Parts: sequence; C-alpha cells; structure tokens
Amino acid sequence: MSHPHPELGRPPALPKGGLRVTPLGGLGEIGRNMTVFEYGGRLLIVDCGVLFPEEEQPGIDLILPDFTSIRDRLDDIEGIVLTHGHEDHIGGVPFLLREKPDIPLIGSKLTLALIEAKLQEHRIRPYTLEVAEGHRERVGPFDCEFVAVNHSIPDALAVAIRTPAGMVVHTGDFKMDQLPLDGRLTDLHAFARLSEEGIDLLLADSTNAEVPGFVPPERDISNVLRQVFANARKRIIVASFASHVHRIQQILDAAHEYGRRVAFVGRSMVRNMGIARDLGYLKVPPGLVVDVKTLDDLPDSEVVLVCTGSQGEPMAALSRMANRDHQIRIVNGDTVILASSLIPGNENAVYRVINGLTRWGANVVHKGNAKVHVSGHASAGELLYFYNICRPKNLMPVHGEWRHLRANAELGALTGVPHDRIVIAEDGVVVDLVEGKAKITGKVQAGYVYVDGLSV
Repeated sequence: MSHPHPELGRPPALPKGGLRVTPLGGLGEIGRNMTVFEYGGRLLIVDCGVLFPEEEQPGIDLILPDFTSIRDRLDDIEGIVLTHGHEDHIGGVPFLLREKPDIPLIGSKLTLALIEAKLQEHRIRPYTLEVAEGHRERVGPFDCEFVAVNHSIPDALAVAIRTPAGMVVHTGDFKMDQLPLDGRLTDLHAFARLSEEGIDLLLADSTNAEVPGFVPPERDISNVLRQVFANARKRIIVASFASHVHRIQQILDAAHEYGRRVAFVGRSMVRNMGIARDLGYLKVPPGLVVDVKTLDDLPDSEVVLVCTGSQGEPMAALSRMANRDHQIRIVNGDTVILASSLIPGNENAVYRVINGLTRWGANVVHKGNAKVHVSGHASAGELLYFYNICRPKNLMPVHGEWRHLRANAELGALTGVPHDRIVIAEDGVVVDLVEGKAKITGKVQAGYVYVDGLSV
C-alpha cells in the first residue's frame, strides 16, 4: 500500500528541460506496474498492470493503479509502452482506455495480441503500434528504442527513452537465461551500446535482488517434468499463469512424449494459448490438444489438464477443484503440478489449495518439493553483471517490495553507482531528472483502486 509521505508535498512545476518519472504502481509491491514519464508537457506511460487481491480483501477481483494524477491530462498522453504480456503489466489497460479509448498502445506482436483479445471483452478497439527489438520509434518528444530481454513470456522488451533531459532505460521484467527455450537472449550488446552513449537513469527490475547467484535456465525443468509424467498413473493437472507460454510448451512436449492428450481449462488459458499457437510461439503437435469435453472418453493415464490458479486465486480453476466447486473432481492418485513460484503475499492461499488437493488424494508437485519452476527475474549475480555493463549515472530500483528495492539499490552501489544517485521511491513518489541528477521532488495520489467484477 502506498505510504502517505507527510514530509512530501505536491511536486513543483517541472523545470524546463527536465524529465519527470512518476511510478503509480509496482514499487513497494509485486504487481500493478505503471510508470509515467513527462517531458515538455507530454506524457509517456510504461505498462499499466493489475495487482491480485490477498485473502484479507474478500470480494475484490483486481486492484488497479490510481489514475487520479493523470485523469485531467489524458489528452497529453502520447502512448502506452507495454514491455510484455503479463497481467501485472497489461491488466489495467482496459480500465485506462475506458477513459480515453484512442491512447496508442505500443508493444511486441505477442503482447499486443494478448491485450487486444482482452480489450475485445471490454468492447474497445485500440490503436496499436507493433515494435520489435532493434526498432526505434518517435513518440511525441520521446525517442524510444526497444531491446530484447529474456523473461518467462516470449517477446519481452526493455525500452530506452531518449529526451533532451537524458536517456532513461526501463528494463521491464527480465533475466539473463543463457539457454532460453526460444533462443532469444537478453541483448547485452545493445545495453553495452546504450551504456557507451550514456544511461542517465536506469529503472531496473528488483524482484529477485535478494536471491544470490544466477537463475537456472528454463530448460532444466524439462527433465523434472518428464520424471513426474513417467511416474504419474492417473490424470496430470498443471496449474500455471495463463501467459506462461514457455512452461506450457514444456508441458505439451512431455505430454506428447508420454502419449497423453492435453486440454486447456479456463477462459484466459484457452484464449492465451490459442493466440500463442496462432502466432507461432507455441508448437503443438497435431491431435495433442483436445477439448475438455472429450476427456471423459480417455483413460485417466492419457489425460493432462492445464489450468490457472497457481497463486491460490479463489475463483481460479485449481482453487475450485480443491474446494470441490468445479466440474473436474480431484480423485485419489491424480498428480497436480504447480508450475510457478509463490508471489509474496500469496503463501497462505497457495498452501490452502495444496492442502485441499492433498485431502482428496492428489500428489501435489510444487517448487517446494521439485524443480518445476524457475523465476523470470534476474537474481543478484545477474543484476551485478547487468549494472557493470550499463554503468548508469542514476539508478532507480523498480518492480518489488521494499526489501527488494533496498537490496537492488545495494547491488547498484557495489558496482559504483554513487549513493546520492540511487533513488529508492515508491508508488506516487515523483522523481525528476534535471541536469543529469535524479532526485525526489514530491508525491501524487497513488492508492489502490479495487475492482469487483467489471465495476470499480
């Protein structure tokens, strides 16, 4: 929750030639990522995501960033850059476009496809600009260059934003898997080139800043999944994020190898995997994926179900299975795989689901007892490596709780970023880059906006 910061008042007028950075979500929390950049009276937004509720927030479906500080400036927005297609980066877009539907959306092919499908449900047809790594686009006064980064979803991008006030690099979510499943590496050469030009302010992913070393490669999981598939005697039920294309690909590969058919369960999972398949990001052997209604005709030993609910979300398919509130009933001998990490704050909800599934006789495989997930975020070793390449003049940790932001700041200091040029901000805190120095200058409203169903 955004703190009130009584010592901070409204920010002063932005000095001529300065760049203002205002995070409206994603700092001090995991999710709801949204950052507003201002130069010359014009605005550029990077990401607009949602936060999922915790157990003490009953009846709430989504939590949005607070648009109050930009609501009377919607006409000043040049566009929304979307770094990748996860809900915590794109889930809030429909609610912002309800207020002004013609704000352009800028992102990669898969990211735009996912948000366009979501916007169809809201009856919004967006203006879009498809970009890819290496592209450079002028968006009002903002000169944006896009850089490939590796994450747990294909087509993720970092963005370098050039203005007369200096260059800002926003990493989005990233890691540096050297053996990615899709062969798409984080482009360290591009970051080194930007470093030579001079990175005046770096906004860097903090999610795993407390974790030492390097994130294991995604491909390490394949052998573990094969072992689980080899030992399973009845149905296999996999819970994953509906946008985790890489993990679903590994599940499909294992199912194909062990002669099982796969059905997707849940609207978002069916929609997203259909998009990924149509665009070529998901390789599906003929006949492997079937409609869930046909599974009754197959023996349990030939069935794989892929659903949402890996974070214990109360309305997701897996939670409803655990509560016996779903058409798919867990039976003794089923194997359930939670193919994701625990988002901080979701621990109790996830363990409640695990206990519910175990009660009905399921064998539950999760990150705590098997290597069925690796993170999509750079650990401390990768961040040190990254900072030594980028050599930013100013650093602003983003995407994380306070402990993550602080740990990321310490990593930056170890690589030589001066302490007085490391800004630890949080939601609503305004940071101005003026004459090469970034500093906090004020605050704006940035509380939680709760969504119940489709009403705010």
